[in-house]
Amino acid sequence: MPKTKKSIVFCHGIWADGSCFNKVIPTLQAEGYEVMSAQYGLDTNESDVATVKRTLGRISSPAILVGHSYGGSVITAAGTDDRVAGLVYIAALAPDAGETSQSQISQFPTTDVFSHIEVADGRIWMLPEGVACFAGDLSEQEQKVVWATHFAPAADLFTKNVAGTAWKSKPSWYIVATSDRTVQPELQRFVAKRMGATIYEVDSSHVPMLSNPKLVTDVIRAAANA
Repeated sequence: MPKTKKSIVFCHGIWADGSCFNKVIPTLQAEGYEVMSAQYGLDTNESDVATVKRTLGRISSPAILVGHSYGGSVITAAGTDDRVAGLVYIAALAPDAGETSQSQISQFPTTDVFSHIEVADGRIWMLPEGVACFAGDLSEQEQKVVWATHFAPAADLFTKNVAGTAWKSKPSWYIVATSDRTVQPELQRFVAKRMGATIYEVDSSHVPMLSNPKLVTDVIRAAANA
């Protein structure tokens, strides 16, 4: 009997890794979805996109790509792959052709989190007090774990993007985090409207997959069943 369920590939943002989706993965697995969370190095957009395409080779097609934050830039390029059926953006960037992650962010007021960073050894580190701007609606203990596991991107990661604008040709869903202090909610609404996404809004920090996992799971399920 042919496999009908779509697969799901998660793509994380900066200051995170694939484990940031650990509250939604078990539910989807229990429902029979094949799930992988791409683990890339945040060194260059090119190498991150290449990792996602390798991950697509390890699961059954067609797949739904789920991108959080900078992961939106990753799925925008990787999503042009024929194995991808749809895109889910979570408080994410979604550059158009000719835009970079940085140029998109620069069109909106700088968010609070960028007052709590330090560049060292060519990477951008989040200072401990910055986690409140990133995941402020989690418990103090959870925020400490988010900070302890935060993964620093290359300082120039946002300055160059791989070609490809998947949201122009693939159906998309977008979760706007209305209390986000890392990616401007206005930016989120702008890109969601521009791509013609099915839009959901949630009163959340930058990490709705941790603070509102049920909603995020519901949106991914809707995309997979579309």
